[in-house]
Amino acid sequence: MTSRETYVAKMKLQLDELNSKMTEMEGQAKVARAEARDAYRAEIDKMHGYSKQALSKLDELGQAGEATWEAMVTEMDKVRDAFMHSFKDFKGRI
Repeated sequence: MTSRETYVAKMKLQLDELNSKMTEMEGQAKVARAEARDAYRAEIDKMHGYSKQALSKLDELGQAGEATWEAMVTEMDKVRDAFMHSFKDFKGRI
């Protein structure tokens, strides 16, 4: 497996794990008090946005040519980091 394939596989695994954990937290948010539930829903919606953006970047990354590969990796890392930060922040509050 090339380093490029390894990176894409690693990123896919990380995103899949975050999405799975996010689904678990959605279940926890559903049983929260009513006033907290709305705040949780807003945060979960924001995380879904990051997830969609990350998966889209991952698709772009898989199709990137050699000339754009490094720039795409940098963008992918930023999107993944934003998703992870949002996830950790939310997890710390529930």
